[in-house]
This record gives sequence, C-alpha cells and structure tokens, in this order.
Amino acid sequence: MQVFEKTIIVSEDDIDDLNHVNNVRYVQWVQDIAKDHWLAYATKPILETYSWFLVNHFIEYKSPALLGDKLILKTFVPLVEGVSTTRHVEIFNAETKKLLVKSKAKWCLIDNNTQRPTRIIPEIAELFN
Repeated sequence: MQVFEKTIIVSEDDIDDLNHVNNVRYVQWVQDIAKDHWLAYATKPILETYSWFLVNHFIEYKSPALLGDKLILKTFVPLVEGVSTTRHVEIFNAETKKLLVKSKAKWCLIDNNTQRPTRIIPEIAELFN
C-alpha cells in the first residue's frame, strides 16, 4: 500500500476564534491531499475519463494545531472494491510526531461521460498499491 504525503505550515488563514486550526480547514486539507494523490499518479487518459465522488466522510480530531505548526499530511487507500475506495488521511505535527487528525472516507468512481458510478479498472486500482 502506497502512502502519499505532503508537508504544510499552518497560516493565519487556518486559525479560528479559539486560536487553533479551524475544523473546516482540516476537512479542506483532507480533500486537498486526496486530490493531490490522485493527480500525482493518474494518467491524462484516466483523468479525462474518470472522477471521484465523496460518498461519506468520518473525521476525528485528536489534538489542535496552532499558528506556525509544521504538519505532515499522509493518505493511503487500503481498500479498492467494486466502484469505491476507502481512503485514510492522517495529519501529524511534524515536530512532535503527534497524530492530530485522522479521517476515513468512501469515494465512488464516476465515469465523466455518463456521470454514473463505474467499476474501478485495474489500472486505477494499481495507482494505490
């Protein structure tokens, strides 16, 4: 199973009234790393033919992040089945290595022409291994 990751720095735009990262920002980062992972490995023909639709999403907030914190976002897809995948995202404080947020989401593959769910072809499943 392939783990895709990126590092970000918490900016003032990420901070809420309680002086820590806003929950909505974490949700955005979860979506952003999923998209970055997909775009990093999918070929142009795959990108032209398929898209992903979010079916459900669970996020657990374990500890806050603060202005200036360096964060490591990691994502992996341990399950590819039928028309859907299960994607995990974990967000860590880079300095303390503490897990701040974890997320699990079910995504459905969509055919861009029909806008209907479609079975995940082997070429796509292999992108996550």
